[in-house]
Amino acid sequence: MPSEVAEDLAGLRAELDRVVPAKVGANLLIGTWNLRSLSGYTDRWTSRATDSPKRDWHSMACIAEVVSRFDVTAVQEARRDTSALFAVLSLLGEDYRVVASDVAEGDKGNDERLAYVYDARRVQPSGLIGEIVLPDDAQNDVKQFARTPYAAGFVRNEVEFILTTVHVLWGKKPADRLPELTAFARWMRTWADRPRDWNRNLMVLGDFNIDRHGDPLWQEFFATGLYPPAVLHDVSRTIFDDDRDRHYYDQISWFSPTLADGTTESRLEGIRFDQVGGNVDFVPHVLTGSGLDRTQMSWRISDHYPLWLEFTVPG
Repeated sequence: MPSEVAEDLAGLRAELDRVVPAKVGANLLIGTWNLRSLSGYTDRWTSRATDSPKRDWHSMACIAEVVSRFDVTAVQEARRDTSALFAVLSLLGEDYRVVASDVAEGDKGNDERLAYVYDARRVQPSGLIGEIVLPDDAQNDVKQFARTPYAAGFVRNEVEFILTTVHVLWGKKPADRLPELTAFARWMRTWADRPRDWNRNLMVLGDFNIDRHGDPLWQEFFATGLYPPAVLHDVSRTIFDDDRDRHYYDQISWFSPTLADGTTESRLEGIRFDQVGGNVDFVPHVLTGSGLDRTQMSWRISDHYPLWLEFTVPG
């Protein structure tokens, strides 16, 4: 590792130490990250102007450093070519594992797969894994998902939680995203309500491509009883967001339906959430001295910030 990369990582570690709680005791750290076009990479510590792709070992070391802070990270935009995904795993070390979906075929699928990278010292797979496919008789405005949502169950301190990650179709305009988001949110609510099913502690996370707080996609998300925690309301989702143009693409949420008295009641069982979470603004701390603008950085790291939440799972 070149000295400039080691110095870069030291600065990133210091920032992560400041903003993300340590993995200790009974806590559970769940992250989600849309890693832009996680596919191939250039086999150099620093890619050259003529290299393609631009993602190099320096970039992947930064990605691995962030992912190492979470017990489970849902990854969107992993691609058919898994070279960079497994390179990141090699940097994380033998304690980390991955489970991934197959590739979404067709033009709208964009050669994407969904994945979970997890710390096997801290969580274990519960045995549940699968993709969400709409039944033929589904009363939806979409026949099927362009990129099939991917669910996986994990166990921490003998408590199971089920993560379902999604990357909602972008489309040509925001209205194109509404059918998929609606179908997904309603399907998940039906799953959560179904008795005698494998559905304890369902959470949804990923890139929902929600533009604005209060827009039709946001309202449909809320309508099913999915309430994103307040700690994430004002958190920037992309490295291009600013005070005038702020998006709500990425979410981590679970069902907290409204009761008759107007209050909400979380459906989490054996898991406590104390409003601790946020994003990781990696931009000032990675690839320092490179002179890259944000667009160039987005192809090496990502255009999205990782989001994370801390839970407590008593042993």
